[in-house]
Order: sequence, then C-alpha cells, then structure tokens
Amino acid sequence: MRLSSVIAGLSAAAVAFQGVAYAVQGPAKSLLRPPGAQGEADFSARCIKCGKCMEACPYLALSPAPGDQGIAAGTPMVDARAQACRLCEDFPCVEACPTNALRGIEGRSDVRMGTAVIDEDLCIAFQGMRCEVCYRTCPLIDQAISIDYRLREGDAIHSLFAPVIDEEQCVGCGLCVERCVVDEPDVAIRIKTDAEHPRTGA
Repeated sequence: MRLSSVIAGLSAAAVAFQGVAYAVQGPAKSLLRPPGAQGEADFSARCIKCGKCMEACPYLALSPAPGDQGIAAGTPMVDARAQACRLCEDFPCVEACPTNALRGIEGRSDVRMGTAVIDEDLCIAFQGMRCEVCYRTCPLIDQAISIDYRLREGDAIHSLFAPVIDEEQCVGCGLCVERCVVDEPDVAIRIKTDAEHPRTGA
C-alpha cells in the first residue's frame, strides 16, 4: 500500500472523528475562524489541527484555540484585538490547508469570517467625538463600512460621524476591532461570528 494512500486514509479518519466529536460536544464558543472556513460544523469536521495555516500566515494572525475550547482546542482562530486578519490577496492560509477545511476563496469578497457589530453606547463617534478609525482602516472602505454624517439628536450645531456596517459586505476580518481606540470597559466594535449569526448563503 502506498504511503500517500495511508496518509489519505488517516486524514479521512481524522475528519470523520472530528465530525462525530463536534456533533457530540456542539460548536466552539464563537471562535473567529480563518478565511475559507465554511461554517463551524464543516470546519470542525475537517480541521486536523496540523498548524499549516498558522505557519503560512505572514502576519501571525492565526493562533491555536486555547484549552478551554474542548475539542476545538488547537484549531486555528483569530484574536482580532491582538492581530486581525489582513485578507492577503493570495490567501496563503487557504492554500496551505491539506484537508479543505479552508477553501472556496478567490478574492476578498468570498471571505465570510463574521460581521462587525458596533456598540453605540461605547463608540465615541456616537457620543459626538469625531473618530473614523474603524472606517479608515477597513480594507473594504465605503463598502463594508461607511460614515453617516448627521446632526446629533437635540443638537442643531454638532454633527455625528457615525460608522455604519453593511452586513452583506463586511467579511469579518477584524481590522476595525484591532484598531478601535476604545478599550474600557471593552472595545466599541466586535466581530459576531457566523456561528452566532449565520448569514444566508455562507
């Protein structure tokens, strides 16, 4: 029997085992997955924790999920606040994946990591201060995020420069989260993963 056949058989067995484990334990807790993940159930069934995508990432944006994530521990995730995904044009993480846990990405518009959500109570732009950091840092500026210029309610003098997320265009890379200037008590923007908020056609 060829070595390649043995490896292929072991990989298939690993994928099957991961799928059973996922079904028993349930989805990981809102982990932000790399580009090319096709939903948490599919990703968890296919990922064999080989680390090749993490090695391939030129920005070190991928890290293993911590031990408290159960069966998902060791699988690749993005901590957007620490180091967001840069949406590389050639997507080396997807290219490096040997099991197709990451797949189907030809351009940035194909990525579906999640959706940015703004907490208007924490965002300083909604408090009347001008801040366009999330808007300016977005790789899909004026598509995934835009600025709504309007007068403050009950204030005829001052304007709001309010960031607005287009849920259909946002790919969830997390750059807005990494660069957000608010950090107390929490950042004013976060990524809601598709495990939390599945998107039609994702």
